Amino acid sequence: MKSKIIIMILSIIIICGSCASRKKYVYFNSSELKTDNNNFNPKLKTGDFLMINVYSSNLEASVPFNLPTPNTSVRAGYTNGLSAITGYLINQDGEIDFPVIGKIKLLNLTTIEASELIKEKLKPFLTNPIINVQIQNFKVTVLGEVNRPGTFQIPNERVSIIEAIGLAGDLTINGVRKNVTLIRDQNGVKNEVVLDLTSKEIFNSEYYYLSQNDIIYVSPNQAKINSSTMSTSYGMFISIISLIITTINVLQP
Repeated sequence: MKSKIIIMILSIIIICGSCASRKKYVYFNSSELKTDNNNFNPKLKTGDFLMINVYSSNLEASVPFNLPTPNTSVRAGYTNGLSAITGYLINQDGEIDFPVIGKIKLLNLTTIEASELIKEKLKPFLTNPIINVQIQNFKVTVLGEVNRPGTFQIPNERVSIIEAIGLAGDLTINGVRKNVTLIRDQNGVKNEVVLDLTSKEIFNSEYYYLSQNDIIYVSPNQAKINSSTMSTSYGMFISIISLIITTINVLQP
């Protein structure tokens, strides 16, 4: 009789497990895909470190406008963690202190716009200058129910939320794909938005491409939360039962 009850319970558990909705775990559920955000360019923020290289036909004339070349170089690539960086810091006023020219406000400009602005300011000093501006500390952080949580430095200043999750080893089976929180700092204010990775609309979201210092948090599902609570309760339950059995054995004549 007991064996029949156990088999029945196991059958119910298996059936319930097989009824889990496919849509909860599969990305991009939709019949049609249209994208319209290929022109994304990140805006410069306070706290950004910029590498700015100045070139012109007269190499000697360009020297005062370039920082000294460091003795060590960092290999470009996607890295977990951050390496030491040098460059121009965008201060709280949104400015950098550039050689000869002085203060230049770059806040909320793209790197292309910043290059054009610096180029205009250098025209009195250089003939046809070429300016290259890169964000040195472009990084994103992925936390929660992913296989390899961490902070990742992005070499090309362009990474999508899907690519960032890929760098973190994808979501675990316990990650809620409909409840991925993106935390973004905008002018000192932390803003949160919840994204649904099971919908193809994610590709058209203004948050599909990440900005520097974005944080992605993947929430655990209810099963993970319950299992965490149950594991603690189960341990206490076993301890209590063991104590009761021991007490009964001691009290028995």
